[in-house]
Amino acid sequence: MQTLAAGHASAYGEFAQRDTEQHPPALTPGYKTSVLRSPRNALISTRNTLSETTAPVFSPDELGPLDNDLIMNFAKEGLPIGERIIVHGYVRDEFGRPVEHALVEVWQANAGGRYRHKNDKYLAPIDPNFGGCGRMLTDANGYYVYRTIKPGAYPWRNRINDWRPSHIHYSLSGDGWAQRLITQMYFEGDPLIAQCPILKTIPSEEQIRGLIALQDSANHIPLDSRCYRFDITLRGRRATHFEQSVPRAK
Repeated sequence: MQTLAAGHASAYGEFAQRDTEQHPPALTPGYKTSVLRSPRNALISTRNTLSETTAPVFSPDELGPLDNDLIMNFAKEGLPIGERIIVHGYVRDEFGRPVEHALVEVWQANAGGRYRHKNDKYLAPIDPNFGGCGRMLTDANGYYVYRTIKPGAYPWRNRINDWRPSHIHYSLSGDGWAQRLITQMYFEGDPLIAQCPILKTIPSEEQIRGLIALQDSANHIPLDSRCYRFDITLRGRRATHFEQSVPRAK
């Protein structure tokens, strides 16, 4: 892993100001853990620094051949149990430009709704052939693809009978730390989406729809896997204007 050179990064300019209205408020008491970890004072806005306009640069040779195949990358004595799916899409910035060589990391519960984590005590069994995590790089067009097992829903201790919809966690690293994004992807048609206390913190129905992967039936693999499309938008860099590009008064 290398670091994007400061001179190279500055040629692209700073990132556009974050639109805070696109994010849920930090304090949302219906989502109980936000009460203890949300700030109480107004956030401070500053200009981008070098640590925000630069980021690590990842190379394809740093990833394994099965890193984007969650069906096979942990299998030992057979294949994991559950519905096989393919997820693909594009990572672009807010101006529609592809984000090339972005690192996309995913992790999830198994088909029964249980994570391979020592603190997950849900009664669903651990699948010995499913690890639940993978990673990939976007290509020159910002495209990514992976295959996995569709995760199951699971109960959680927000209220006595709250359930999380089926979802896959995402971590994205673009060409600057200001683009860093942690999010979740949900599945079209899941009735638990409308009841989820976390999703209820999102300001608008349009933004919730942006977190839902749509079934892409044209790309199903016959007798094998269903396919879902999930596009992601990251912050974009402002244009860098030079003096010679500004028309002079006559």
